[in-house]
Amino acid sequence: MSDFEEFWRERHLCTLTTLRPNGSPHVTPVGATYDPEAGVVRVITSRGSAKARNALAGGRAAVCQVDGRRWSTLEGPATVLDTPARVHDAERRYAARYREPRPNPERVVIEITVDRCLGTIRPEHRA
Repeated sequence: MSDFEEFWRERHLCTLTTLRPNGSPHVTPVGATYDPEAGVVRVITSRGSAKARNALAGGRAAVCQVDGRRWSTLEGPATVLDTPARVHDAERRYAARYREPRPNPERVVIEITVDRCLGTIRPEHRA
């Protein structure tokens, strides 16, 4: 496992940045999971949350985590999904990294397809 993948498996609080309708950033603390095989970051939240509304309207989002001098930001197109299978998968991943999430019948998952990585911890590029 690469240092990048290990960093995204370690338990760290993250921030999610979405854009409000006026273009200003909305930054909020979240638990996030990264799926290296799919290149997708997942954040669970409530259907009516500002982050879900902003992700739907803005279409892009970024997730960042910091641990001392190590940091990584993953960004890309964001979608909000509410299908039971996708939500359950995101809850399972969240539970593996953090803890079992509390029940929430209004839960959705924000999926960010990573197209840009920044930070001191980045994926290894293979030729």
